Amino acid sequence: MLLNLKKKIQEEGSVLPIQETLDLSKLEYNAAYPFVAPVRAEGTVEMHGGFAQLSVAVSFDFSIPCDRCTSQINRRFTYRFSHTLVEALSNEQDADDDQYVVLEADGSLDLDRLLTEDILLELPTKFLCREDCKGLCPTCGKNLNDGPCGCSQHQIDPRLEVLKQLIDKPE
Repeated sequence: MLLNLKKKIQEEGSVLPIQETLDLSKLEYNAAYPFVAPVRAEGTVEMHGGFAQLSVAVSFDFSIPCDRCTSQINRRFTYRFSHTLVEALSNEQDADDDQYVVLEADGSLDLDRLLTEDILLELPTKFLCREDCKGLCPTCGKNLNDGPCGCSQHQIDPRLEVLKQLIDKPE
């Protein structure tokens, strides 16, 4: 959705409602396509005579494999984002500041792109089916959340086998 705020941004007290659905189903994230339903965004843009305040709440269903055991995780996320929208920045120092979003020269804002970036930055870096997920056995690949696998738990790295022989050597 492209918001054109060129004329509205100068209107003090004007409010522009936002209701948007964003299709991210083709967006690859962590080698998966986890956005299983459209992202719903609702919010407002409040004009303050020269700048605007964007406030948006997004909610979406997310399905991704657990990073430890590969079980599928289905979650619903809800986030709130707020941005100060300006037509231009007064000096170069403000250009490096992330607290402002500068509108395009024609006064437009690509809301879809901004919300997609916000969502991706807010998502967790690690997805676990549960906090104490035990993962997969490195030997046989069994999901250890379902119980022990029966593999020898004390396998020694072949490179260190010589050290074990020194420890076990009878005197």
